[in-house]
Amino acid sequence: MPPSDRQPDWVIARRRAIGDHIRAARLRANLTQERLAELASMDRQAVNRIEQGHASPKVDTLIRIAAALDIPLAELVR
Repeated sequence: MPPSDRQPDWVIARRRAIGDHIRAARLRANLTQERLAELASMDRQAVNRIEQGHASPKVDTLIRIAAALDIPLAELVR
């Protein structure tokens, strides 16, 4: 992302918080990143980037992750 397109710090912090929620839910479900990726039809690297807050997942991706974790989408973005 070019410097002029940089997101405000609060957006980056919120993205990281969502990644933390996903990681916590994955660990509660006793899943590896690889297994979550399989269940959500994505690759492990994508799960890692989302959990680390380095990627901004589309809503469709968040829906697949929530379904794979068997939790409401709202729990991931609270």
